[in-house]
Amino acid sequence: MSPVLLLLFLFFLLLTGTATSKPAVLRRGFYRQTCPEAEFIVRNTIKEAMVREARNAASVMRLQFHDCFVNGCDASLLLDDTPNMLGEKLALSNINSLRSYEVIDEAKHGLEQICPGIVSCADIIIMASRDAVALVTP
Repeated sequence: MSPVLLLLFLFFLLLTGTATSKPAVLRRGFYRQTCPEAEFIVRNTIKEAMVREARNAASVMRLQFHDCFVNGCDASLLLDDTPNMLGEKLALSNINSLRSYEVIDEAKHGLEQICPGIVSCADIIIMASRDAVALVTP
């Protein structure tokens, strides 16, 4: 693993482990009973996205960073506008800055086909980021 990727990965682990006051509960196999294909679906989605465009790996990791930065990982940056609320996708700090929302949407769609209502969007972002790091590491 290159020193830059190692440093990025360690920062990622530090950020996700300390960004909230609650201990992290996502772990390999977390969805083993409720959605056994979850990790496979997310990994394949990120792999296909990286084949389409290599920088999707970095973009998904950046989504995770921005999602977890302030108040913990809650997938709030995936929120679209509603008539009563400005969503985070089009918020001034995110517009023209974050990308690859469609990768998370594709993973969510695949998961909803197999096990509807089980896997959270926040967990999808974390799993996709983890897999992006793993897939770009030689």
